[in-house]
Amino acid sequence: MNHPAPHERTERTTARRKPIPPRAAFYVLASVVVSFLAASSAPTPLYATYQAEWGFTPITTTVVFGVYAIAVLSGLLVLGKLSDHVGRRPVLITAIAAQAAAMVMFSTAGGVGELLAARIVQGLSTGAALGAVGAAMMDINRSRGTVANAFAPGLGTATGALLSGLVVQYLPAPTHTIYLGLLGVFAVQAVALALIDETVTGQPGALASLVPEIRLPRPVRGATLAAAPVVFAVWALAGFYGSLGPALVRTLVGSTSAVYGGLGLFVLAFVSAASVLVLRKAAATTVMYTGIGALVAGVALTLVAVATSTPALFFVGTAVAGVGFGSGFQGGIRTVLPLTRPHESSGVLSLLFVVAYLGMGVPSVVAGALVVHGGGLLPTSEEYGAVVIALALLALAALLLRGRPQSAPGVKVASGGVPAERLERVGR
Repeated sequence: MNHPAPHERTERTTARRKPIPPRAAFYVLASVVVSFLAASSAPTPLYATYQAEWGFTPITTTVVFGVYAIAVLSGLLVLGKLSDHVGRRPVLITAIAAQAAAMVMFSTAGGVGELLAARIVQGLSTGAALGAVGAAMMDINRSRGTVANAFAPGLGTATGALLSGLVVQYLPAPTHTIYLGLLGVFAVQAVALALIDETVTGQPGALASLVPEIRLPRPVRGATLAAAPVVFAVWALAGFYGSLGPALVRTLVGSTSAVYGGLGLFVLAFVSAASVLVLRKAAATTVMYTGIGALVAGVALTLVAVATSTPALFFVGTAVAGVGFGSGFQGGIRTVLPLTRPHESSGVLSLLFVVAYLGMGVPSVVAGALVVHGGGLLPTSEEYGAVVIALALLALAALLLRGRPQSAPGVKVASGGVPAERLERVGR
């Protein structure tokens, strides 16, 4: 009996698999970011439902939120560089499977313990995926991938918050329906990921990459130090809307509707995503300055709205703050990522998300404690907003002191924040 040669078997396997074209693969990867961030914001409108059913205090809400942020941080620090060594596809398919398991855990949760466990699994899988999927998009198209890394998180967060609120308000069994719907999305994405060509060649050192370390390649250190304070500040704002936002909006509006519970986060994230597209061709440093200015103005308007109990002004301030969120995060991403080499992209992007989730998680947990043991929801919201403004001003001072970040040796960066001479695109 004649057996086919190894190269013949490989050719037959490839022919049977029929990989997705690079352009379609890019959109599949972007959809993974959207779905993961949608899943992360889906519980937000449900916190009031959980609180009514299980009888926990507001501090529990922020603890659940904070646990997710810590789990994402752990996933980023431990698994963030793994795809640079074993490839993007294995990491992403495993992360999709873990995310699907988290959806099952959410849909069957009967108490705070199960909810926390689901958030931990969800956070770890998100942390593992963010660096890998972001780097894969840049492998395919470096300039578009840089913009997509700033655009997709806002779109995903907005989609999850709004859809979850609508499901809670209008569909039966909301604590099951939204998660089972996302489970179906992840199943489709897993099939699509299996049909995507690998975008990076494996490198030795996979086990060593699992040891957490904060280490940046020398060419991107200056740019990262300039961008990090801005990224921290804008994600602290996202933490505010993700943890205290639902209760605050319902208090201002005077309604218990779950749609209102997710509306603040939706407005913030949707405007954030739109601002990324509008400002995508502006210089990266200009975008960061715009983000800081809009962040300060938006939060100031929001504080006035809280003090005067004016819901309409609250949403106007939220929209302005959304411009700050999207611009600040996009500016940071576009300042740093164009300076990375292909086998550095996943690790560097993961470290940027570490800064982001520290900004989102730490202040929100502190705020939850203040709601219970301090002055209550409205005073704590005002204090949180003041802290976000202070963080934004500190970020502005740091940016002014550091000046324009220098590009890596041999990499010319155009005014839009992308390499003037792009690296070779996969499948071009």
